[in-house]
Amino acid sequence: MKGKTLFVSGGTRGIGKAIVYAFAEKGCDVAFTYATKADTAKEIIADIESKYGIKARAYALNILEPETYKNVYEEFDKDFERLDFFISNAIISGRAVVGGFGPFMRLKPKGLNNIYIATVAAFVLGAQEAVKRMEKTGGGSIISMSSTGNLVYTPNYAGHGTNKAAVETMVRYAAAELGEKNIRVNAVSGGPIDTDALKAFPNYEEVKREVVRRSPLSRMGEPEDLTGACLFLCGNESSWLTGQTIVIDGGTTFQ
Repeated sequence: MKGKTLFVSGGTRGIGKAIVYAFAEKGCDVAFTYATKADTAKEIIADIESKYGIKARAYALNILEPETYKNVYEEFDKDFERLDFFISNAIISGRAVVGGFGPFMRLKPKGLNNIYIATVAAFVLGAQEAVKRMEKTGGGSIISMSSTGNLVYTPNYAGHGTNKAAVETMVRYAAAELGEKNIRVNAVSGGPIDTDALKAFPNYEEVKREVVRRSPLSRMGEPEDLTGACLFLCGNESSWLTGQTIVIDGGTTFQ
């Protein structure tokens, strides 16, 4: 990982933050985006640069305006000479998903469209800009974070689950077309991970109990549980692996 650069969307908390630290620990320079927490981003940059001796930068991005990825990458180009890995991780929650997070009969177009924009469109536009940089260095690895909400029924999750299925399909299409550029594209699908986003669910305690009950490992997933797959997919060990989804769910999808 030394001498290489990662760009991950949504890097100030949860899974994104865990990915930032995991790659930095391996000697990889890291760039990440944040929505509003500029101070948190600065704290993370200072921490990982002092701990691991790598270069880190952060950029503001509204994931509901993915066309602005172009502007973010222009800033990235001022700070970094190369891009090797792109991980699409940022998600939306709160008021933006009203009408998209809820029972089937309460779903509304605006909430559903917002989830699509933040999940599928943001992956496409972020990856397109990444490809332009990866071509200059002879290839790279692109990952979309996903979730098992498209495999296992999860109350109120229809809007998110269907869009996770959509982004996994988009991953396969991207992999089929970008292979000639030596760019691999895969997805990492996590079971319910104990993050702030999950804790925002009104039925969080119920979900947690059910996950612990279903998992043969008898625990919730943690953000760090997903970083190993991301490192693997960006390493030489996975050089012939593309167009796939790696499921990390503590065994819950089998129960």
